Amino acid sequence: MSDILLVTSSIFGENSKSSAVAHDILERLETAKPGAHVTARETNTIPHFSGEFLGALTTPPDKRDAAQHNMVANADAMIAEVEAADTIVIAAPMYNFTIPSTLKAWLDHIARAGRTFRYTEKGPEGLLKGKKVYVAASRGGLYANGGPAAPMDFQEPYLRAMLGFLGLNDVTFLYAEGQSISPDAAAEGMRKARAAVATLLTPLAAAA
Repeated sequence: MSDILLVTSSIFGENSKSSAVAHDILERLETAKPGAHVTARETNTIPHFSGEFLGALTTPPDKRDAAQHNMVANADAMIAEVEAADTIVIAAPMYNFTIPSTLKAWLDHIARAGRTFRYTEKGPEGLLKGKKVYVAASRGGLYANGGPAAPMDFQEPYLRAMLGFLGLNDVTFLYAEGQSISPDAAAEGMRKARAAVATLLTPLAAAA
């Protein structure tokens, strides 16, 4: 049985464009993988990385108080979700040219030395290998493929670098761009995003 992890991070809830594209991806994956188990993780409930959390991680398990135990247990649950998944779908809106702070908080919580990455004589090695990642990236402007706003894109480069650091190197981005330009541009951006999803994933469903 396949395991799919859906990670959403928009402040706009049901009106989120990145989540809409991510759910398009998910629907086609479920068609291609009948019986797949889907786990949903909403990052807006994740606390930001803090000194208290770092202190909890570095405290021996038998010395942790209840609050420390809960902090580590929550992070362990997030890591377990990623480890169990063979496919990860991330809805990543662009806020101020990068990812939402809560999506970074999720990455901060799953980046664990000795568990999701390790340091070797040859440098760091990601341990979350062999998984497919799809990123539904919504943007207000035009950044992809050398678009006019490309120099300000710190969303895709950061995600590729951070996911790659964890061993998640098979990453495909699908873009819903132009969301802040005009209603027509926003609609066209969503049309192109959904068309890209169909082009990419319909063959998977047909082969199932």
